[in-house]
Amino acid sequence: MSRVLLVAVWALLLTTRTAFALNPALDVSQYIHTSWKIRDGFTKGTIRTIAQTPDGYLWLGTELGLVRFDGVRARAWQPPSNQRLPSENIISLLIARDGTLWIGTAKGLASWKDGQLIDYQGLAGSYIGKVVEDREGLIWTIRFVNQWTLCGIQKARVTCYGEDGGPGAGAVGLVGG
Repeated sequence: MSRVLLVAVWALLLTTRTAFALNPALDVSQYIHTSWKIRDGFTKGTIRTIAQTPDGYLWLGTELGLVRFDGVRARAWQPPSNQRLPSENIISLLIARDGTLWIGTAKGLASWKDGQLIDYQGLAGSYIGKVVEDREGLIWTIRFVNQWTLCGIQKARVTCYGEDGGPGAGAVGLVGG
């Protein structure tokens, strides 16, 4: 049995072609490389978080606001008139399975989908840490207002746990699944 296996391995090795990661006939200068720099107008704020929506856009959360990147240009995202994010200081981003962009800021949580921005007043003034989605589609986040607590968002309703020192108090991290 081992002799048959050895012959099969040798036959496979003799019939395969060598593959190169790069075309050896090309000089490295012939490959395209693009870098986006602050001086070119990319973004001035420190990028804290990145997420990609199903339409292919990259969303960059910075200390100076939300930026939408299409692969060529980065543009500061502007909410619809008469609406605004809780803060321009973006801490976390999540793309939910339904395509909703969840935006955690230094002063609250918002979501963006189909041209509609929703500000979750139950989290107004809260520093929003990580945002995750569970298997049932419930959105979870940790927030800080005098202490860290765990909050769940379902159908625009916010429920926080641990404000009384019980379960959820002191939650400082979440792992998405």
